[in-house]
Amino acid sequence: MKNKLRISAIFLVLFGLVSCDKGFDEMNVNPIALTSVEPSYQLNSAIINTAPGYGNLSYETTIVKQMITPFSGQGSAANFNQDNRGVAAGNWNTLYQTNVKELTDVIAKTKDLPARSNLYNMARIWKAYTFMLLTDTYGDVPYNEAGKNYLEGISTPAYDSQESIYTSILTELETASAGLDAAKARVTADVLYDGDIVKWKRFGYSLLLRAGMRLSKINPTKAAEAVGKAVTGGLMQSNADNAIIRHNASFANPVGSQLNGGQSAFFYLAADFVTHLKNANDPRLVAIAVRYVGAASGAQQVETRANRTAAVQVGAPLGFDNTTIGPAVTANGLASLWDFSQLDRTRVAGLNAPSFLVTYAQTQLLLAEASFRNWTTGTPGTFYSNGIRAHMQQFASYGTSSAIADAAINTFVSANPLTAGKELEEINTQYWVANFLIGPEAWANFRRSGFPNLTPNPYPGKDLKTEPFIRRLTYTDAELNVNKTNVQAAIARQGADIMDTRVWWDKK
Repeated sequence: MKNKLRISAIFLVLFGLVSCDKGFDEMNVNPIALTSVEPSYQLNSAIINTAPGYGNLSYETTIVKQMITPFSGQGSAANFNQDNRGVAAGNWNTLYQTNVKELTDVIAKTKDLPARSNLYNMARIWKAYTFMLLTDTYGDVPYNEAGKNYLEGISTPAYDSQESIYTSILTELETASAGLDAAKARVTADVLYDGDIVKWKRFGYSLLLRAGMRLSKINPTKAAEAVGKAVTGGLMQSNADNAIIRHNASFANPVGSQLNGGQSAFFYLAADFVTHLKNANDPRLVAIAVRYVGAASGAQQVETRANRTAAVQVGAPLGFDNTTIGPAVTANGLASLWDFSQLDRTRVAGLNAPSFLVTYAQTQLLLAEASFRNWTTGTPGTFYSNGIRAHMQQFASYGTSSAIADAAINTFVSANPLTAGKELEEINTQYWVANFLIGPEAWANFRRSGFPNLTPNPYPGKDLKTEPFIRRLTYTDAELNVNKTNVQAAIARQGADIMDTRVWWDKK
């Protein structure tokens, strides 16, 4: 009897344990936590994250002498030819650590779903674009194993050579653009083109043109082949095809946030850029610049002092800091360094100003060079004029106060045809202007083409050792710590981890 009671007691305990465990998993799942993310939203996140930010001001736009700050501190970078790895990490942290993970996940989720093939190919195009930005900035980076920690447990990815990365980028842009199908389901959540597949195709093939032209020095044959495929596929046809990130109160323009916040009195238009526009009687200067005449401090940069006419604009020279710029201030007849011209933070650098990434103007100017090189048909001078006109017309997107009148555009274009014997210089100088505030592309094309003809930043005590201009940015301290073996392999293959080292396509 005792044995029966003991068995019964054990049974009841076991039954109770089983009963208590029933539904245990369900009880311990957060009912409002995300268990998966809609991949179209992940693509949108990667698109929005690509808007140029603070690092764009501190490095790329300063390297190509469009912007400058004479102030030192934590943000010191290209203004003093300084290797500031905290600032140089900007593209890495945004594009590699965030965008690549999102895009790799989107591609994995959609690659075997025919109904979502458009989303799959859109993500492939944006991933190729992201890796162009990354490899153009740093050189060799993880590519084949990148973003696969969650999917495959690869926490220390191997670095791929830039040559192999560009080979893959060209293939991805060609096949993904061709794979887009307007007859299939529209990706209605798309923030870039509202799911318009025709525009996505033109965007993809225009990126293919850009990627192909990047190889003009290192592999002209392959460059010409890519140009031909891009033209055949179909490029951007007007400014309506521009890849733009539009900002609002919920997501302010990152550059505008800096220039309307704590950095408002620190950044100025560079003398080279202002002088070029003034000498050319270029109406874009009036759309871009403001000078707070007579300002003796940042606090005096107020609207009552604002002058936006071209004649009064004075760009700030490179080679000085705020303690040594006095002679340049005097030589220009200014009240103080705060009296130099700035990017107008109420218009082009407004909080709601759009961020341009890939444009019809860029595409036309690249075609001008490609046709001059006989890599495609068409008249270089026509493409050249179209590119200038398109960029001037872009300013209407910033608002009516930045819009350039058609009469002013026509006058400038008519007065500035492409000059025989100076084609490459003039095309790529206009490409420099057309990429104002799109620092990564302005810097990449400057390295590729050698134009415009800029004098190096003469600031003393620079970190540069052999080159007059910064050719790449250095790897992050975090990556050197957590992925040291693979980083060291990349350095051994590519060259020293310094700003002088040229990336693969940047052939002397």
